[in-house]
Amino acid sequence: MIAGLDTNVLCYALDDTYAEHEKVKGLLIKSSPDNKIALNPATIHETYHTLVFGQKWKPTEAADALRTLLTDPYSEFFNQTRKTSILALNLSVRYKLGGRDALIVANFLANKISVMYTHDEELVKLQKIIWKNASLTFKDPLTEG
Repeated sequence: MIAGLDTNVLCYALDDTYAEHEKVKGLLIKSSPDNKIALNPATIHETYHTLVFGQKWKPTEAADALRTLLTDPYSEFFNQTRKTSILALNLSVRYKLGGRDALIVANFLANKISVMYTHDEELVKLQKIIWKNASLTFKDPLTEG
């Protein structure tokens, strides 16, 4: 399986000062050929911003941690394209998503990722987004048992 990670889950997994860290760190630690994570530019750069400006990490530490994830053989990285941005605009209107969420969701949908781990209450409430022949189910790893 390959699961997309939202920014909040990625931050929790990387920073052990979050109370949520223990519940989600396994998403990174247990990655394998059968258990990969999906990342995209929005999640990487939002995570950097949160770790450096919110959590007060040193910029080099945050960059090193994220570079490690980007080069990990069990992580997939999906670029943003014009098509992704158009899909994100369509999703924003159809599902009443904010621009950031729409861009992350569109990226994963366009790349046929079927599950996204998020702690975003609005996305979790949606449960699933369907667009043409693709669907993306939202799961909160903090409440999964």
